[in-house]
Amino acid sequence: MHWDVPVEMGIRESKIAKRLQRVGRFYVFLREIRHELFDEGFEKELEAAYKRARGTEPLPPALLAMVTLLQAYDQVSDADAVVTAVMDKRWQLALGCLGAEEAPFSQGSLVRFRERMIQHDLDRKLLDRTVALAKAKGTFGWQKLKVALDSSPLLGAGRVEDTWNLIGRALSLVVDCAAKVVGVSREEIVTEAKLEVLQGPSIKVALDIDWDDPAQQTMALQRLLEEVSRAQAWVAEHAGDNVEKPPLKEALAALRRVIEQDLEPDPTTSKPRIKRGVARDRRPSIGDPDMRHGRKSKAKPFTGYKRHIAKAQGFIVAALVQPANHADNAATRPLLEEAARHGAVAELHIDRGFLGCETVDDFHASGRLVLCKPWPSRNHGRFTKIDFKIDLEKGEVTCPANMTTPIKKTGAHFPEKSCEPCSRRAQCTAAKTGGRSVAIHPQEKLLLALRERRATREGRAELRQRITVEHSLAAIAAIQGPRARYKGIRKNSLDLRRCAAVANLQTLKAA
Repeated sequence: MHWDVPVEMGIRESKIAKRLQRVGRFYVFLREIRHELFDEGFEKELEAAYKRARGTEPLPPALLAMVTLLQAYDQVSDADAVVTAVMDKRWQLALGCLGAEEAPFSQGSLVRFRERMIQHDLDRKLLDRTVALAKAKGTFGWQKLKVALDSSPLLGAGRVEDTWNLIGRALSLVVDCAAKVVGVSREEIVTEAKLEVLQGPSIKVALDIDWDDPAQQTMALQRLLEEVSRAQAWVAEHAGDNVEKPPLKEALAALRRVIEQDLEPDPTTSKPRIKRGVARDRRPSIGDPDMRHGRKSKAKPFTGYKRHIAKAQGFIVAALVQPANHADNAATRPLLEEAARHGAVAELHIDRGFLGCETVDDFHASGRLVLCKPWPSRNHGRFTKIDFKIDLEKGEVTCPANMTTPIKKTGAHFPEKSCEPCSRRAQCTAAKTGGRSVAIHPQEKLLLALRERRATREGRAELRQRITVEHSLAAIAAIQGPRARYKGIRKNSLDLRRCAAVANLQTLKAA
């Protein structure tokens, strides 16, 4: 299982490497550093993933790991990878199989290797190896890490469907699973349960209504739900204990979920109708249960995932994927924990999306530096919160007119008797009566520090340092593309990490 390849280049390899000096230098670089990237220690970790596997696995795991990197770099499928390994001398150079007439691996071996990578967390270790290689070459200073976080959308690979098709596809999945566990044909269940909506090429074709007529839509929805009930009754009668076992259990749960998330009782008739608005954690795809609706901004919605990375000292030190509806700050703690494995984190560079979590508060409270643009304060041309002096130690707020009031709970309220006669009232509030209030954020101490730092030239220069992580995320997007290759959070995290490993190796090559 050891990848027995030479360190020094042979004559044929040198000739090919010479031809790739201008275009294709990355393949040559992989050939040059493969013995360092897949050193003895890492090879043993890769080989350990196969020790408990049944059967004999003749392929060296380090070879398959190199293939996953090449796949990420060239964005090719497993089937394409098998062909490319035979037809492309650049791949053969990196894989140590120059002149081979047959690929040194199969499609199935790549699938099985990715499964083992996930089981043994080897995708994270592969990314870590690229950082370790940078350390060994002296291009990664690990004593005091300056970690920057960022995220970008990753469109899901599953089919996004409306309520009608979502219920129909979930119903169809239940029937398929029931047919498998009971041992009958799909057609038999459709006939016995009288599931007419599954007899057409699609749910909407089978319902065959005027989709512009609300009354017909209501009747069609009742019909669809009646057929769902008949299918559930058939499964309960014939499937026995299998309703509590996968895959039927998951299929039934998916059907219940899409109905609950997308339907609500009509306030006038109490009959089910399609819900107004979108449920917070709506599942938009049956094929990929982890996909969610999200927003890059108010004007840019998307469906799928968010890819998150942490960069330090020029290299990506952590990467993970989360559902699109998760806030960026939900990734702060796991990213920092992964980054901390490479050295002590001294500075944290983030954007506002990563604020609002305890992890950032704890980081700041520990005396380490947080760099982020504070939330803007607006008041339509009048005094903003920034114009007030907030003293958290004394627990008081002083207004621009030098009036002071105590902080109580979540804010400070200036009494009407102080604000009413003030000559600067018009500059402070548009209210005709009452006094001005100033809200105190739970992270006010951190926000005050951020505002104070941003007010200086040095602070603004420090904020601009974060742009490098945006460049790295753009490089990742160029490698990985805008759409997920796989379905599910874990598989897409693997894909992101191998793309991040490629990005790190490109950075190392350019160093």
